[in-house]
Amino acid sequence: MNNTIELENRYCAHNYHPLPVVLVRGEGVHVWDDAGNKYLDMMSAYSAVSHGHAHPRLVKSLQQQAAQLAITSRAFYTDKLGPFLKRACELTGMQMALPMNTGAEAVETAIKAARKWGYKVKNIPANKAEIIVCNGNFHGRTTTIVGFSSEAQYQHGYGPFTPGFKLIPYGDAAALEQAISPNTAAFLVEPIQGEAGIVVPPAGFLKKAWELCRKNHALLICDEIQTGLGRTGKLLACEHEQVKPDGLILGKALGGGLLPVSMFLASRDVMNVFTPGDHGSTFGGNPLAATVGLEALNVLIEEKLVERSAEMGAYLLDKLHSIHSPLIKSLRGKGLFIGIEIDRHKASAREICERLMARGILSKETHETVVRLAPPLVITREQIDWAVERIDLVLKEMGKRTATG
Repeated sequence: MNNTIELENRYCAHNYHPLPVVLVRGEGVHVWDDAGNKYLDMMSAYSAVSHGHAHPRLVKSLQQQAAQLAITSRAFYTDKLGPFLKRACELTGMQMALPMNTGAEAVETAIKAARKWGYKVKNIPANKAEIIVCNGNFHGRTTTIVGFSSEAQYQHGYGPFTPGFKLIPYGDAAALEQAISPNTAAFLVEPIQGEAGIVVPPAGFLKKAWELCRKNHALLICDEIQTGLGRTGKLLACEHEQVKPDGLILGKALGGGLLPVSMFLASRDVMNVFTPGDHGSTFGGNPLAATVGLEALNVLIEEKLVERSAEMGAYLLDKLHSIHSPLIKSLRGKGLFIGIEIDRHKASAREICERLMARGILSKETHETVVRLAPPLVITREQIDWAVERIDLVLKEMGKRTATG
């Protein structure tokens, strides 16, 4: 076994099952391992590296700010946070933002905001607020969040869980309408479910959800940690249905692939439920994160990465449709957020990812049935052609093996 892998396995908790490759360097859409082998990154660290690895502008902003002032805590004002939040609010159409670090922290912030808004603004009776969520959701790993997951493994051994959540089928507007009650504070939803396997809801679902929330004086909160910031070919995935949510959660790509940066954005009506001492984070909104986050947003717009995602995503999906393999059950996605669903009776998505790795492509399976393709938004047509050729080869190889038994 590789000594580096052995060392990590010895000292690191086994809460991940990585592919057996040791990465040491990245640039653009490529990464290199400790043996000098080059790979096309089709994962982008779960969409955190949308700008590409080591984007020069982002690295420069990080270096300059790190040498000037990195961490102060929110006990003081800094000259970096205001411009960052202003840019984020202007781009998303939101009025205020609360900066955090990880996606899960931003989701927890959204939950707290929704509940407090429910009590202070909607006048829900004390401790009766409900938040509706969807089957197949993935909003993070905290005990509160896994408590409303429908995935048994995410919950096993971690109870008891926080009450106050209702599960409905994803994409089912009728079920949402039935679940909403006078005690509903919010509907928390991913416009496209990522960890569930790039699941796209029926057309019109998000728009109908927005209308139902309006009608019932409940908040629509969109978790766009993975789908936001250009990943689906729009700045926000909810824009595909011209929906402006009451609350928005961003993360991953917000840190430019360099730092954990996240935030919860909302209207003043929602955000003003917080007063000093209600919520906080030592590192949230620090000058280093704010600097990199602002530059990440600027690069996204100035280099037209949103438009590039739409164009390259359509191209990639079209190329994938040209692959004829009995192993493929379906193809789905928007922009550069695509899932290849594999027939579980014929092949394992894990094995496909292992074989792709041997041919220079890094991806990750989801639930053994879906190979996800979410490369950096800077990917080119030539790189997509190269990747699709190898995906086709791997599927052909495995298809022959399946056919011969």
